[in-house]
Amino acid sequence: MEDPSLQIHFKGHKDSITCVDFNPTGKQLASCSMDACLMIWNIKPQTRAYKFSGHKDAVFCVRFSPTGELILTASRDKTVKLWIPSIKGESITFRAHTAAVRWLDVSADDSRMCTASADKSVKVWSLHRQKFLFSLNQHVNWVRCCRFSPDSRLIISSSDDKTIKLWDTEAQSCVHTFQESGGFASHLDFHPSGNCFASGSTNCTVKLWDLRMNRLLQHYDAHTGPVHKVACHPNGHVLLSASEDSTLKIFDLLEGRPLFTLQGHQGPITAAAFSASGDHFASGGNDEQVFLWRTNFNRCGVKMTTNTPDNCSHPIYTTSNPDGSISRDKSIQINSHLLCPRSDPQVTSSEMHEKAEKPLFATSETAVDFHETTNSGVQNPATSVKCHFPPTFRTHSGVISSMTLPLTSNVNFLQANSKTAGGLESERQNVPPPLSTTLEHIVSQLDILTQTVSLLEQRLTLLENK
Repeated sequence: MEDPSLQIHFKGHKDSITCVDFNPTGKQLASCSMDACLMIWNIKPQTRAYKFSGHKDAVFCVRFSPTGELILTASRDKTVKLWIPSIKGESITFRAHTAAVRWLDVSADDSRMCTASADKSVKVWSLHRQKFLFSLNQHVNWVRCCRFSPDSRLIISSSDDKTIKLWDTEAQSCVHTFQESGGFASHLDFHPSGNCFASGSTNCTVKLWDLRMNRLLQHYDAHTGPVHKVACHPNGHVLLSASEDSTLKIFDLLEGRPLFTLQGHQGPITAAAFSASGDHFASGGNDEQVFLWRTNFNRCGVKMTTNTPDNCSHPIYTTSNPDGSISRDKSIQINSHLLCPRSDPQVTSSEMHEKAEKPLFATSETAVDFHETTNSGVQNPATSVKCHFPPTFRTHSGVISSMTLPLTSNVNFLQANSKTAGGLESERQNVPPPLSTTLEHIVSQLDILTQTVSLLEQRLTLLENK
């Protein structure tokens, strides 16, 4: 099993790093800082970095446009700047808000931008026309973060008022409010499927929220300090978090468990992001350094399957803890089928039925120390980096390194049932389509229950053999 490895160490900022983002091409990495500067690090090839200093105060957020042709920054000086990522450093300034601009995001079609501010509002802008479109004003405290959904139809925003709001961009209204407890969500990131989103909170928790049923899916109490950033891997199976406790943590969303704990920064880690390919991720901290890491997920036991519903593992069913939070035995209940992209945006709530149970962890944990590699032309002092392997699983039959769930899809269920019900095909023709769909859904559920009972019988047999 190979752990994520540190590849390059960038140093150039003079204050805490606040945000990092990759160019979609993977050739550049952008970082911004409390020193009011934006830096563009050239990864492929490794050439001299660009440093832009147009803002008058701390820069809180940097984002590449989906095409990679523009860089956008949000600052405490109440402005947003659009930069061309070249040595000239040309920029356009938006007079955006009446208070500090805490975050910004760009829609997937590259046409709109949303900004979050300490003036308690979220604003939406046209990038092509460089024009303000509308404002979203239901928060009652500073807005920390805002993100577009992958289809650009929704916006999520988090605030110091301990709420996360879901907005419809067409209706320009709030369609749901998620309540936080014990702290507020400092950062958000949409899952690639668009079905759910992740949040990192000041109460040291990382959470995954379901947008179809508007409820909590997964809850991790893995950090010992406030979580500053969260980032979903492009394949949708892995989540990265950065915390005040000086650690990066990587979670397996399908199995609902932590995979790695990474240490290397001296002090709080305040920035984290995956590259578009998912092969790398970057981190930045109060130590004024930016680290570029290689994920190595294909070699560390994380299953990298094609991101389609047919390749999603069907979980083991449980009737306890339907909200997907921590249960009494400290395990996590997950709905792993929600982590697959939806093929039809109009999905009914009846499709939200699957629940899974995370296996209990063993108490032991293995750690290894390693040093980053040296790269010519880049300042790269040896930095001790600790990577902790996650605890192993314990099952009734002993200790195993990973757990594979049955790979079956709803499509396969329907195909199997269509064979057994072939004799009733003529009668089905007279059944109204909505009723027919409902019946097929019920049959598929019965098939799932049958398979679950079969799995339970196998486990009981193993126990009896002992």
